[in-house]
Amino acid sequence: MALTKQGPLSGVRVVEIASIGPGPFAAMMLADAGADVVRLERADASAGLGSGSWNQTHRGRPSVGCDLKHPEGRELALRLCESADALIEGFRPGVMERLGLGPDEVLARNPKLVYGRMTGWGQDGPMASQSGHDINYIAIGGVLGAFAREGERPLFPLNLVGDYGGGAMMLAFGVLAGILNVRSGGEGQVVDAAMVEGSSLLATLVRSMADIGMWSDAPGTNLLDSGAHFYEVYECADGGHFAVGAIEPQFYAELLRLLELDPAEFPQLDRDRWPEFKEAFAELFMTRTRDEWSAVFEGSEACATPVLTFAEAPAHPHNAARGSFIEVGGKVQPGPAPRFSGTPAGEPSPAPEPGANTDEALTAWGVAADEIASLRDSGAVA
Repeated sequence: MALTKQGPLSGVRVVEIASIGPGPFAAMMLADAGADVVRLERADASAGLGSGSWNQTHRGRPSVGCDLKHPEGRELALRLCESADALIEGFRPGVMERLGLGPDEVLARNPKLVYGRMTGWGQDGPMASQSGHDINYIAIGGVLGAFAREGERPLFPLNLVGDYGGGAMMLAFGVLAGILNVRSGGEGQVVDAAMVEGSSLLATLVRSMADIGMWSDAPGTNLLDSGAHFYEVYECADGGHFAVGAIEPQFYAELLRLLELDPAEFPQLDRDRWPEFKEAFAELFMTRTRDEWSAVFEGSEACATPVLTFAEAPAHPHNAARGSFIEVGGKVQPGPAPRFSGTPAGEPSPAPEPGANTDEALTAWGVAADEIASLRDSGAVA
């Protein structure tokens, strides 16, 4: 199979209306896979909390400084949408409509466009217009309450479940599904990606377990929420930590062997004794440092691994061998994922400052130099 460097989404064109959190991450995923994404954002000091070249989720695509409140800026956005496959936006419901860039206006200019909308609560419903963040969306979706140890309050898993797993990835999936439908003869449509629903969807298996009595509403008492001694994080003698996930019987047996524990004294499925076993495991892991335990478990089938920091992860032998982390613009960051055998993704370009690529990006999208100059003179672009 002949290899190319364009990525599997080569030829797909996306207009990204600048937002924070999940919107940029979804756009990054599409750009990493080869899509031609152009980011429209304010180029002044009010560009926003997430703007700037420091934000690695802005990599792989140019930034155009565009004032969407300016009539010519609005018209420029509509013109770009005419040749785009998709648009991504992350405002509260109604904001794009007030700008004159809602689905009705955009789809009138390009009926084949997929209009991707990223919100916390969705485009309708009693909470649609309310403010919120990841922690609020996963709380209402019934997910946050499951992230807790027994007797402790829920601990939010950074902003990975709502913003990124239940938000950005659902949006990217929805946009691509819409594009496939168009290329099969369908029309453009709106993709309503709500983080409260996306995060709930991620918990489908756990909810299924609860339905058949395999999961309790009491946090910290279940298989995957720190209830089991064989699925837990343990502190080591040096303050480091070790992650144990020996769920299957054969992996549990190997774990006990390397810990030098008698299987007869640690029956895996004796739930009543799980707290007792956890105490024994905790005491045992405190007898050696994290790196000493790494040496014990290296190459084994015990499903036991050291807990690494962000700084340590790129140097781990497995990550290094696969090139899982790359350097872009002098900054080490996770490489594009997943990987494609026939159309591998190229190395992404560094994240730009807001408006840094206005001229070249607009030129690449078919806007003439004199038009760009006129737009700049009017204040529509910067």
